[in-house]
Amino acid sequence: MTVRQIRMFADPVLRSVAEPVTVFDRSLRDLVRSLTATMRAGPGRAGLAAPQIGVPLRVLAFDLDGKSGHIVNPRLEPSDRMIVADEACLSAPGMWWPRARSFSVVVRGRDMYGKPITVRAIGLLARVLQHEADHLDGVLFIDALPDEDQRRFLAAIP
Repeated sequence: MTVRQIRMFADPVLRSVAEPVTVFDRSLRDLVRSLTATMRAGPGRAGLAAPQIGVPLRVLAFDLDGKSGHIVNPRLEPSDRMIVADEACLSAPGMWWPRARSFSVVVRGRDMYGKPITVRAIGLLARVLQHEADHLDGVLFIDALPDEDQRRFLAAIP
């Protein structure tokens, strides 16, 4: 398992739509282990998506409040209840911005062996899963911010 470099906000790979995983083999398991190791390599890291380490596949990892794992080809079922809270991104270190997200979410997908899995999450874990799933679609959390906030965010990136 290798800790990989996290791609920064301006990297075009973060705007690409990730491809679905079709082969559940050793290389996928190695990717999941590297994704998890990279996520855990620094403080305050709760989730990471494969495109953030330059791999254009639909895989994410999470680790928050004793609940950890990974999801391959995730499909989200968000609740209608929305909540606004500060959100950050490992691809833009040190930047926090208020962002509306669903309070709860059900995520269905596969594990690294191809077995079906379901994760039910509320609160911060739900936010993390939605954030990471957005990365798989080339969506960055600032995309939902008002234009003025987007301009301020982009101006503040070092």
